[in-house]
Amino acid sequence: MAHLHHDHATMPPPMVTDPHAGHTTGHEGSGGHEGHEGMMMKMTFYFGCKNVELLFAGLVINTPGEMVGACIGVFLLAAFYEGLKIGREVLLRRNQVNVRYNSMPVPGADGTVLMETHKTVGQRMLSLPHLFQTILHVIQVVVSYFLMLVFMTYNGYLCIAVAAGAGVGYFLFSWRKAVVVDITEHCH
Repeated sequence: MAHLHHDHATMPPPMVTDPHAGHTTGHEGSGGHEGHEGMMMKMTFYFGCKNVELLFAGLVINTPGEMVGACIGVFLLAAFYEGLKIGREVLLRRNQVNVRYNSMPVPGADGTVLMETHKTVGQRMLSLPHLFQTILHVIQVVVSYFLMLVFMTYNGYLCIAVAAGAGVGYFLFSWRKAVVVDITEHCH
């Protein structure tokens, strides 16, 4: 079996298209920096406040003050995301229709048959609550991807802000979360 081995010293540099110059160049032609407008994307966790591109091309963090502001914004976005998840669940419970109770036999431990009751809840597809849930779902998905992309900057400060915001948001909103209670559960 032959192994392919590349000699990196003799390989040509990767080609980069410079959007401002309108032509393709090697890395050494762009001042030794890879990527968009002279910034290199980090692929390991780091703590820094210089040239941190956040979500959009024009949103670049360059000072500690800008990083503090970005961390506060990311923290609030992560807390909002947790609140949105719990809020959607609360709204769904509030707008339940077609509630049915189904009983089904379940074998007991001593060979007897127990009846277990389950609550089945439905929602109408063509209803205002379902349309509102759909809009909130789209917002939740977009916010979750924004948070993922923020985390993928690998900037330690921003990653901590995402995690801390998610934790605080969960703490503030999760107490409203539904608790499943088995109605067949009883003490002997």
